[in-house]
Amino acid sequence: MPKHHHTIWTLPDGDDDFSPRWRQVKSAFSREIAKEERISKSRLRKQERGIWRRRFWEHTIRDQEDFRRHVDYIHFNPVKHGYVQKVADWPYSSFHQYVRLGIFPEDWAGVGDCEFGVDLG
Repeated sequence: MPKHHHTIWTLPDGDDDFSPRWRQVKSAFSREIAKEERISKSRLRKQERGIWRRRFWEHTIRDQEDFRRHVDYIHFNPVKHGYVQKVADWPYSSFHQYVRLGIFPEDWAGVGDCEFGVDLG
């Protein structure tokens, strides 16, 4: 998504330290794009790019139903924000992998489809 993104990660047992992982993702991505954004003095001192929010929000998935709701939310998000009319129209989504695996039909949550009831387990 142009202004934000969502991820679901499986971390090693006993490990819930998201911060260094996000730092690595942001660093790798930032090195690959031109430095054209405005960078504040504060960000310059901390060697931060202006393309990233400083914070992230985490949520531990509680069970299969919680996982399903989050996957549904992530897949529908580009439609919710008006970037596409149908979930299948967003080319950067893991939705396409779910279609290839037979978990979702190609027309899942399309125009006028507000139901997210898909069994992933």
